Amino acid sequence: MNAGDLRALIREVPDFPEPGIDFKDITPLLADAAGFRASVDLLAERFVDARVDLVVGIEARGFVFSAPVAHALGAGLVPIRKPGKLPFDTHSVTYTLEYGGGTLEMHADAIMSGARCLIVDDVLATGGTAAAAAELVAGQGGELVGFGFLAELGFLGGRARLNASDIIEALITYEE
Repeated sequence: MNAGDLRALIREVPDFPEPGIDFKDITPLLADAAGFRASVDLLAERFVDARVDLVVGIEARGFVFSAPVAHALGAGLVPIRKPGKLPFDTHSVTYTLEYGGGTLEMHADAIMSGARCLIVDDVLATGGTAAAAAELVAGQGGELVGFGFLAELGFLGGRARLNASDIIEALITYEE
């Protein structure tokens, strides 16, 4: 299965969550066993030589991909969540995205200094969420080896908010 096959499994929902936004609904891909397996395998494959210690998954859809990618890479998993969801001391970052903003939190002791971290999420849009996650990783002394996304909304310019020296992999890119 290739990127074109995966793209065909993603449904576009117009005007969600608000008018003018064309939401990329990944639930049909998740329901397709071969498509889901291929997306996880392809994401992991791109980082197999990166010596990843921790995969950092972003709530909520990022968890769907980060856990199996961590398993495939033999790495640990660190969840980044919305405020009030983690039971221990946290660090937080506030960010903006294409239709609002938010805050992300990570346990204050989640990453050992020098740990090689891969951030995984479902979609790279404006880059606000991914940049906030990278800030959390750096704040704990983690070494960011890259970002892995199922899809990128290239027309929103999210890559520009990320460090150009980082590896940024997206299986599917939408340019319009």
